[in-house]
Amino acid sequence: MTESAESQHWAPGRLTALLTGAVAEAMRAVGGHVGGVYLRSSTPGLLRLAVLAGLPGPLFRPWWRMHVDRPFPVADAHRLGVEIQLADLTETMRRYPQLAAGLPFRFGSVYVPVVGASTAYGVLSVLRPATADTSSAPLDRDRLTEAAQALGAALLDLELEADGPEVVWDGEPLCVPPPGDGAAPVHTGRGAAGDGAADLLPEGVFTLDRLGRFSYVNPRAALLLGRPSAELLGQFLWHAVPWLEQPAYEDQLRGALLSRDPVHFQARRPQPPGEEPGSGERYGDRLSLSVYPGPDGLTFTAVPVGREAEATRAASHPGGAGRDEREDGDPPFGPLTAPTALADVPATAAAPTNGTDALYPPVILALALSEAVTARQVSAVVMQELLPAFGGRRLAIYLLQDRHLYLAWESGFPKGFLDPFDGVALDVRLPGVETLTSGRPLFFESMQQLAAAYPGIALDAEQGARAFLPLIASGRPVGSCILGFDRPRGFSPQERTVLTALAGLVAQALERAQRYDTEAALARGLQAALLPHRLPVHPRVETVGRYLPGTQGMDVGGDWYDVVEAGDGLALVIGDVQGHGVQAAATMGQLRSAVRAFALGGHPPEEVMSGTNRLLIDLDPGQFASCCYIRLDPLTGAARAARAGHPQPLLRRPDGRTEVLDLPGGVVLGVAPDAVYPVVDLHLEPGAVLALYTDGLVERPGTDIDEGIERLRAALARAATPTRRTGPSLGGTADLLIEEARRTTDRPDDIALLLTTRRATR
Repeated sequence: MTESAESQHWAPGRLTALLTGAVAEAMRAVGGHVGGVYLRSSTPGLLRLAVLAGLPGPLFRPWWRMHVDRPFPVADAHRLGVEIQLADLTETMRRYPQLAAGLPFRFGSVYVPVVGASTAYGVLSVLRPATADTSSAPLDRDRLTEAAQALGAALLDLELEADGPEVVWDGEPLCVPPPGDGAAPVHTGRGAAGDGAADLLPEGVFTLDRLGRFSYVNPRAALLLGRPSAELLGQFLWHAVPWLEQPAYEDQLRGALLSRDPVHFQARRPQPPGEEPGSGERYGDRLSLSVYPGPDGLTFTAVPVGREAEATRAASHPGGAGRDEREDGDPPFGPLTAPTALADVPATAAAPTNGTDALYPPVILALALSEAVTARQVSAVVMQELLPAFGGRRLAIYLLQDRHLYLAWESGFPKGFLDPFDGVALDVRLPGVETLTSGRPLFFESMQQLAAAYPGIALDAEQGARAFLPLIASGRPVGSCILGFDRPRGFSPQERTVLTALAGLVAQALERAQRYDTEAALARGLQAALLPHRLPVHPRVETVGRYLPGTQGMDVGGDWYDVVEAGDGLALVIGDVQGHGVQAAATMGQLRSAVRAFALGGHPPEEVMSGTNRLLIDLDPGQFASCCYIRLDPLTGAARAARAGHPQPLLRRPDGRTEVLDLPGGVVLGVAPDAVYPVVDLHLEPGAVLALYTDGLVERPGTDIDEGIERLRAALARAATPTRRTGPSLGGTADLLIEEARRTTDRPDDIALLLTTRRATR
């Protein structure tokens, strides 16, 4: 990469020097091996990766751009102004499944907002080795915060200079070595200890630095890659060997760079130049590649798959074709005393066995299960995701209750065949029972094997294989799972291990689903009790509220609205607590009570917001909420408004003109104890309609929230045109605004809406 991406208004290198220095300091503070900084761009709401340290940029092109409304930690850190820490893949999957789906590798990460005064410039991001929890990792929080604050202050200084433009980044990222690596020198093949000996190895060996450039190539690797060593050294892998620029291969390299775990895969190579057509088997049409990460980059070994591989293996093991005894994490040429071939190392990209992908990634099933909240939904995920990956056609899931197993889901079995097994006790000798009581999976390659192990057991017409898996979550029995196959088949040790592990994921999801019913009923009752049953009736002001629960997962959340009669005025309130479920509903109830108390006490809007903010920090550190509070004088229409990270209100004037109010506001509640919430004076004319709403009404996946707000503004304007004058009633207007959302069966978030109008006086 070059510095062409840097804004032309700055002196060359000035901005990038600030950015690279901040990234290096953040990496040292966290003990990270990868760092980067996102900056705002000239496109509103879009962040761009400006500097990337320790990784080759082309491998991470999908993450160069990040919209602030996407469910990613970078976006949340920038939008909310908070630091985000993720200890490992498990926590990343739980909190940010989209990130885990794209980068399902073992690493932890930290994201710190870069702010100068009140200007949010971007986010410092650091990746580090995964840990059991964030508290056990070396993390100098003060040093990390100081690095972000220093960068924010420096960027602010740039803008404050005479005629200084806004600091934005609109180009590609600048890719630099990690701190301490200097210029990442390129070896010639003899300049490093052991390289000379590696030249003699029968397998191909080459290395890449952290930016993806060749730093060493032995003669055998040059032959297999089809390019002389001199033409490869110093070149980027994808430029010099373009046939390796494929998504499947790139994903393997991303895993090695981020998790620092060795990976093994096979790659198909083109016919080398000068080789006669049809003679590709001489060197093998495919290469078996093993990648070993290190602090300075990646070390590759390359062995052809085919006749040449057999010759290499024989030369490496003159006494017999024994398996390589080297540990997976050891360098491929260790002390250089016993060179070995890796052609017999399992390759993750190799062809499946028995039509099965034995390395079906658990992360795929985990991501799908994270969206399932009932036993039926969990079973459907298993049917759609797990069973096809292993060639299965039949599924039965039994859940444990009162020491009996009850059939919760079945698919593919003859009608009524499983009825006799529904409700069996745990002392009955059946494979579905014994797999749970023993905790051991049972695999039968044919129905004959099953009948021999359990004489007299009822069999269906199909004579295929069966797998009985225990469903155990955190040491507690949940039930058992039966996978059926149409024909006999074997189960490799690797398949048995993967199936057993995946059964554990299913058990966790089912246990969570069993808790869901109880928690959902409690949360629904709690929220029904906390939302206002009716709004105050005032002779000069009419108010209408609407609430729609989300339909994904827990169907209650933290959205609320309220109208409070306080002295000679009315307080109009709307808010949104982060998250869903009992905790969000309970926090919502506490905040609603706090706002009511402050309003009844006659406090001005800025004190209501700041007092509620401090209360939330004391009640539940780490919980966030947005809120908009407006104090209205019904007689004059004068109003004073304060906003805490909440969407802007809408105002429809009596003549039908509708606008988005531009209210300056403070950060969301629960973040900064000393946050300031500015107040704006408004005027509500008789016949005008003021609309307060939560983001669930205007957000749509894959679109900008501003587009949703504009749709809502247009809908509010259409509800009363100049020809229709007043249009429908206020309640009818509210129903029109939520009509589309009400028809949507897949709502990820709950929705609250509060409309207010002043009646015209005679």
